[in-house]
Amino acid sequence: MVNGNNLDKRRKLPAVQTIWRSLPNSLPVAAFWISRAIDRVLNRMREQAKMGVEPPDLDKVCVEILEEAQREARSHLRPVLNATGVMIHTNLGRSPLPGEIMDAVKDVAMGYSTLEYDLERGQRGSRHDHVAHVLAQLVEAEAAMVVNNNAAAVLLALSALARQKEVIVSRGELVEIGGSFRIPEVMALSGACLREVGATNKTHARDYVSAITENTGLLLKVHQSNFRVIGFTTAVTTSELVEVGHRYGIPVMEDLGSGVINSLDIDHVSEPSVKEVIKAGVDLVTFSGDKLLGGPQAGIVAGKRDIIEQLKKYPLARAIRVDKMTLTALEQTIRWYLEDRASELPLWQMMNQTADQLSQRARLFVEALASRVPSSVVIDRQKDYSQIGGGSMPGTRIPTTVIRLIPSRTDEVRVLDESLRRGNPPVIARISHGAVIFDLRTIFPSQESLLLDTIVMALHQLEGRD
Repeated sequence: MVNGNNLDKRRKLPAVQTIWRSLPNSLPVAAFWISRAIDRVLNRMREQAKMGVEPPDLDKVCVEILEEAQREARSHLRPVLNATGVMIHTNLGRSPLPGEIMDAVKDVAMGYSTLEYDLERGQRGSRHDHVAHVLAQLVEAEAAMVVNNNAAAVLLALSALARQKEVIVSRGELVEIGGSFRIPEVMALSGACLREVGATNKTHARDYVSAITENTGLLLKVHQSNFRVIGFTTAVTTSELVEVGHRYGIPVMEDLGSGVINSLDIDHVSEPSVKEVIKAGVDLVTFSGDKLLGGPQAGIVAGKRDIIEQLKKYPLARAIRVDKMTLTALEQTIRWYLEDRASELPLWQMMNQTADQLSQRARLFVEALASRVPSSVVIDRQKDYSQIGGGSMPGTRIPTTVIRLIPSRTDEVRVLDESLRRGNPPVIARISHGAVIFDLRTIFPSQESLLLDTIVMALHQLEGRD
């Protein structure tokens, strides 16, 4: 119940018409956002008045409304500075794309294109054709196709090849990927029946053989790209599974996940390449476009021509197809590989930075930062490790040098981190042992001045709280 004093406080709030008349003639954002902000701010102040809070004067109300409107008017999907050192950061959009590739995307997006038109024949074409031939050439497969992500690629393959049939999978490969999506659940959605074989830590070729029946539709191998099982373990190799499949006339599929094109070994952790898996003889392999390939989000399917054609004709394929912008970005990414330009992709530029290069960048950054921040904040450098991320090659340790900011009070670490996330642009860092951590591996050199300015502003805001 509102008492008389609090009711009087609510009556002190300015009327909507008064607010509109008091705002600047030149508004910083569209009137739509101002109108929404007026409602939100006044409602908030009415609730505060009920609790006995004295309303601010008209000028302060207008300032708060303008700030609220500007926040609302910003795009919700915004660019950020990734200072975490996680290169394929799923929450931050995975692999970034270079400007040259985005120029090609812009050209296609801003006008009409040959998305489903064959210029030579002068009639309808297929959107699959734009990427299929260069993609198949890159991974040395008979054919290939693209859908909207790797989970969709797996779902399509299971639905088209093994609906109402059994799919044999090792228990040690029933993985859960990001967002709590699990292989058994994807399989159930596809209409296929899961047949688990082996044990969590050990599966043999004979386990697959003993599980094969007349209703077996597919032998599936799932690469453990986002975890490692070590110790007393045995796993069936791709070649061994292919031999079983060929012996019994059953197609073999491998969900590779990360999709590195050439063999990769970092810190004694190996990642099999798509080429190796194709060469081993699988009928089908699926992998992501925005992980170790370094391209846009996409699910890539490569393998035997007759099976790829079967997948293209399956009704689900239309529901999970990609648009012209994704196809353009992916085609350009693949062409960079074929033209020996993969090292120019942002992901590989980040991965190829040496520990010495990062140490030098960190030293210069600390020197520039130290001259502009309050003396109460400790700034130093420390040896650390970057991560590949995106569920790729877990356990890899890539040496780097990080920059640490240590506020004078421990309770200020979270406040500083929050201020950085509210910056323009927002900065996403790490918190560890009472410090805010920045890894320049995932900051492009062209972004360093922006990072510096945002950190300085956040630190001065922190100082202003005292």
